[in-house]
Amino acid sequence: MSTKKTDVDQQLIRDLAGILNDTNLSEIEVELGDLKLRVARHATPVHAIAQAVPAPLPVPAAAAPAAAAVPVAAGSEASKNAVTSPMVGTAYLAPSPDAKPFVEIGQTVREGQTLLIIEAMKTMNQIPSPRSGVVTAILVEDAQPVEYGMPLIVID
Repeated sequence: MSTKKTDVDQQLIRDLAGILNDTNLSEIEVELGDLKLRVARHATPVHAIAQAVPAPLPVPAAAAPAAAAVPVAAGSEASKNAVTSPMVGTAYLAPSPDAKPFVEIGQTVREGQTLLIIEAMKTMNQIPSPRSGVVTAILVEDAQPVEYGMPLIVID
């Protein structure tokens, strides 16, 4: 007979649920030894995209925009104003390969305006601006893989 612990740490579940709320993730999974815990929420997204966005075609390096990616030093003023990725996925700067980008450097944006899309698990997630301001840098290229917490766009 197995002597596995069947009690689940309810505080761990609450902490993971708090992380889901703080980061706007839809699910999180943790492994601690032989315990594997997955917490998910299935809320209807406020900004759902009804159509599939095809993957963009590769752009030759010569045709890529010159100011597409700008490194940001940690602790700098720009890093404080950077909008970070709420998830792991692929960032798209436009709704489709032949469409105009959502935002451009120098453009004024308002709070809630879509800055870009991150595709995660075949779902297109619109990333809204957390504040109004002027886009001073776009730190990712179109169709670039992004990590959680990675700076995407700087808004001053």
